[in-house]
Amino acid sequence: MYQTTGPMTPTDPDYKTTGRPRHGNLADFFHGPRGGILLSLILIAVGVIVSVKSCSSPVANNGYEYTRAKGDTINVAIDYSPMSLYRYGDSLAGFNYEMMKQMATLYGDNVKFYPISSVTSALDELKRGVYDVVISDYPLTSSRRDSFRFTEPVYLDRQVLISLDTTVRSRLDLAGKEVWTVGGTPIAERLRNLSHEIGDTIILRHDSIHSAEQLFMLTAMGRIPRAVINEAKATRLAEDYPDVNLATPVSFTQFQSWVVNKDNTALADTLDAQIRRFKTTPQYSTLVERYLTSAAATAAQTDSMPASSAP
Repeated sequence: MYQTTGPMTPTDPDYKTTGRPRHGNLADFFHGPRGGILLSLILIAVGVIVSVKSCSSPVANNGYEYTRAKGDTINVAIDYSPMSLYRYGDSLAGFNYEMMKQMATLYGDNVKFYPISSVTSALDELKRGVYDVVISDYPLTSSRRDSFRFTEPVYLDRQVLISLDTTVRSRLDLAGKEVWTVGGTPIAERLRNLSHEIGDTIILRHDSIHSAEQLFMLTAMGRIPRAVINEAKATRLAEDYPDVNLATPVSFTQFQSWVVNKDNTALADTLDAQIRRFKTTPQYSTLVERYLTSAAATAAQTDSMPASSAP
């Protein structure tokens, strides 16, 4: 760009009084007018590159293994029940609600909750992309893995029979009995298997309108004879309805997970990482103590009682 054909002499016009060629090196070039303009452009270009790189590079985000666009709102359909979401005075509470809310605060996510009463409808809307996550008493089962992605287990639970009838003290006593379940949930599948296990018919009634909490209320009022719901939820509700018997488990302990569209792997993987970390925090221990310890104590007490003395 700035070349000479031979050594310069003091008579050459580009030779300065300092004895050096005017633009003989890069430093001298930037002292010139055009060099100053070029230097400014270079600095601006470097600044733009650094800024773009800063925006596009992964930023430390409290231990995410997976990243997604920050600022995106996570639309959560959540079952209105004691274990998921309920109103306590002027506040909202519930194990799943508080856990998701605390995780969002901890990891900087934007979450919007939509209370639901029909899990079946919510799962249909999850497939269509209306919701990102469905939270309900929905145990992880192998038959559902083909349709949905289940997160890291949030807690353990099992299904129990609720009834005002104290004569039903074991699963064998359900032969020929009418039992109500929330439509579209794995509980109905469990009862069909139980019917084969005891070698007799269990009359199943599937309710696609009412939630598990509402089935409990209908049972407590004598509107339906009996129902099967999750133990943690039943235990919380039974605090206000002590006449309801929930001493008969109908399933083994199962993992309780949140449900995500199986095609949304980025969100599902992120939630898995968050849940694993949150379960090691004091906040999670507090939630377990508040919502699950009483249910676990009741279950342990029931298992240790002889059938004649069970409440």
